[in-house]
Formats: sequence, structure tokens, C-alpha cells
Amino acid sequence: MSAHRHGHAEARHAPFGVALVITLGYAVVELFGGLWTGSLALISDAGHMFSDALALGLAAIAAWLARRPAGHRHSYGWARAEVIGATLNSLLMLLIIVALVVEAVTRLLDPRPVAALGMTLIALVGMAINALVIWIMSRAERTLNTRAALLHVIGDLVSSFAAVVAGTVIYFTGWLPIDPILSLVIAGLILVSTVRLLRDTVHVLMEGVPPALELGVIGKALAALPGVESVHDLHVWSITPGQVALSAHLEIRDLRQWPGTLAAATSLVHERYGIGHVTLQPELHRTGGGSDTAVIRLWPRGRRPRK
Repeated sequence: MSAHRHGHAEARHAPFGVALVITLGYAVVELFGGLWTGSLALISDAGHMFSDALALGLAAIAAWLARRPAGHRHSYGWARAEVIGATLNSLLMLLIIVALVVEAVTRLLDPRPVAALGMTLIALVGMAINALVIWIMSRAERTLNTRAALLHVIGDLVSSFAAVVAGTVIYFTGWLPIDPILSLVIAGLILVSTVRLLRDTVHVLMEGVPPALELGVIGKALAALPGVESVHDLHVWSITPGQVALSAHLEIRDLRQWPGTLAAATSLVHERYGIGHVTLQPELHRTGGGSDTAVIRLWPRGRRPRK
């Protein structure tokens, strides 16, 4: 069984290596094509493809680390290696965008001649290569790590399309500014996706509540269980986007009821909210006392918080 799982994991992550070889090979071709034609769009696209190769390499390493089992020093395993890989790839993409914008502005101020026909043909082949890589990457497991690597490749696909449009316009009209203008437009589009991905990865690393879940709703559901008087110190976070954990203190009146309450609470959060790693601590119900501002207190069924 373990051999089967290992083989399945290898199959899911194998596309990284294939995509890396294809991307790196054509990046060299596109770089020489951009230098030959004088096209910024092609040169920037080649730069994107080199960054894609690096991104795919980072993604492959992160995916390999994520498969390592838990140990004494990493009790949750290495699953967050993929989140870290996605963060590094997002930061790399931001650097590429900045470099592209600087070069595009320079070209707007000082237009240079472009071999439009060669630029268009090379960009068309680049589109086909990027489409192939995207198809290969779609076979990999969908994680933040894969999403980050795909963002690089999709950015290249759009950049290649922009180069085709720019080459066509220059060939028929001779209007050179279209090349850097389209590069700026593509940089803006990629920036939006990159910032969104970076926000998601940082949210996981900061152990934020997963976007699909609401802390208050989960707390009220737990507090409504028979035998539970109140819930506090409730925390919900993602180990990775696909692995959600929860910990909480449940106040009960009778500790003898705890085994049944624990089973009911664990089943509730697993079946209703998809939380698989649950840690709950029982406490005897306290009749008075103030609340600690550092504690998230959720009121039991039938009560509302004071304003």
C-alpha cells in the first residue's frame, strides 16, 4: 500500500520535471530570437520563461520536501514546504514585473526597430510551448505550489500572445510603441494575480483562518452541543490549504460526559467543516469571572454577548 501511495505521489509531481525541461529549452531559443529581432516583448517573454524554469525547479523541490514524513523535529511533516515555495515564486514574479516595467518605460522613451515578422513567428511557437506546459502542469496536484508555478507559465502565455499582437501591428503599421505598451498591460495583469497568490500564501504562513470558514460559526456550533456550556481559546488554521487544524477549550459541567462530547465535537467539525486535525481540551464550567481580552470567547446556545 505504501509503495502504491509513493508511486501515486511521484506521478502527481512528475509533470514539474517535464515542464522544466521544455520551458528551459525554449527560453534559450526565445532569448536569441528576441536579441535577433530586437523585440522587448520576446526578450521579456524569454526572461519570463527562464523565471518559469526557476519557478518549476522550486516547485519540484518543494513538492519533494512536502512528501517527507513527520518526525521529531517537524511533527506536522514538511507539507508547508509547498507554501514556502509558492511564496518564493510569488516574490520572484514581483521582481520580474518590476524589471519588465522599467524596460518598457525605457523603450517608450527611446523606441527601437523591431523585426516584426520574426518576432511574431517566434512568439507563436512560444504560445504553443506555453500551452503544452500548462497542459502538462494540469496533471499535477492542485496546491498553492502548483498554482504559483502555473501563474508563471500563464504569464508567459499571455506575454507571448502580446508579442504576437505587437509583431502584427508593427509589421502592418510600423508603430513601435505597441511593443512596450503591451508589455506594461501584461505586467499589470500578472501583478494582480501575483498579489492575490502572495496574499493567500502569507495567510497560510500566518496561520490565518481559512477563507471558507468562519471562526464564530464554528464556535457557536460547538457551544450548541449537548453538555457544552461555552467555548474559548478557539483557533482554526491551515497547515496547508488542504489540511485544516482546530484547537479549543470546551467548558462542561460533568467531566464524565467528556468522551461522548469529544466524539460529537470531533465528528461535527470534521463532517460539517472538513477539519481533520482536532485538539479539544475539557474544562469544568466556571460560574463567574471576567473574560480575558486575549481569549476568543464564544457564548453558549441561547445567549448573546453584552455590548
